[in-house]
Amino acid sequence: MRVYVPKQVKELSALPVPPGRRPVPIRSGRCAAPELRFENPVDRQIESLSRLTFLANDNVTAHWLGLLAWRDHCAMEALMLHHSSPRTLLLTLLLSCAGGACSQPAPTQQVAPQLALREAASDPVYGEVAPSADGIGKTYQEREISAVMGWQGAAWLEREEREREERGSLLLQELRLEPGMDVADVGAGTGYYARRMAPLVGPGGKVYAVDVQPEMVAMLRETAARPGLGNIVPVQAGVDDPKLAPGSIDLALMVDVYHELEYPHEVMTRLVLALKPGGRLVFVEYRAEDESVPIKPLHKMSEAQVRREAALHALDWERTADTLPWQHVVVFRKR
Repeated sequence: MRVYVPKQVKELSALPVPPGRRPVPIRSGRCAAPELRFENPVDRQIESLSRLTFLANDNVTAHWLGLLAWRDHCAMEALMLHHSSPRTLLLTLLLSCAGGACSQPAPTQQVAPQLALREAASDPVYGEVAPSADGIGKTYQEREISAVMGWQGAAWLEREEREREERGSLLLQELRLEPGMDVADVGAGTGYYARRMAPLVGPGGKVYAVDVQPEMVAMLRETAARPGLGNIVPVQAGVDDPKLAPGSIDLALMVDVYHELEYPHEVMTRLVLALKPGGRLVFVEYRAEDESVPIKPLHKMSEAQVRREAALHALDWERTADTLPWQHVVVFRKR
């Protein structure tokens, strides 16, 4: 098993370990955090940094390290854990100040370690598995990320039967768009939804049609040049950045896109930043709970999985609509 390790964790784990430090492992078979009790007041100060989840292949007995956080001269120590479940590995950040070295910290050394730990705890953790037929071999939150549908499949996005199969007109009603709103179609592809949203938010509102594939962005530019669609703004995104200005949009829509993001944590972080206060983020994904939906399993997501991953960000679940034949519409609002 290979694990993507945040840079800050690598740096901190290389620090020397003072004598007399004792790790206190805490285990859990699920990512839903159990109640943790800490042995001293300093431990309780970093309770919010107490857990990280690493992912493991089914074929591997998961083991890696938890980090003993340090304050001032109390440095890092590697804690080896052996987890009974091969799917999840709970890593615990604990501060175990044993000895006089921590009791009288130098004032000039208090801020940086705590800041570094906050950054390390908020960094995404990805894993690797043997790539499946439809995946890229990279995992996030216990799922393999699927391969992106290339621009060569653009015709499928524009197929005549799409409205009958997916009822996009019902989705537009669920979005509750209003004139003057600025919205983002993230992973816009050919602009199937961008050009349907444009008249609903115009003339004062804009539709930012965001895509990572230059060929798709070229198609979006052609679309934006058509009469009546001048409020579509094509945006060339990066794999980890939708390239939207902070506080610029009222709603971000991802239709059958999120499960393909190579860097879902980073993209979500930037999307939340791009939302205006109270703005909405809408996931539309094929229902993994329904085996009758004729889509490959890796291109589906359950509502529970969507909500689990969105919960890592400053978003509150608002509602889930199941009015579409094949897809969930899961709506979140920025805190």
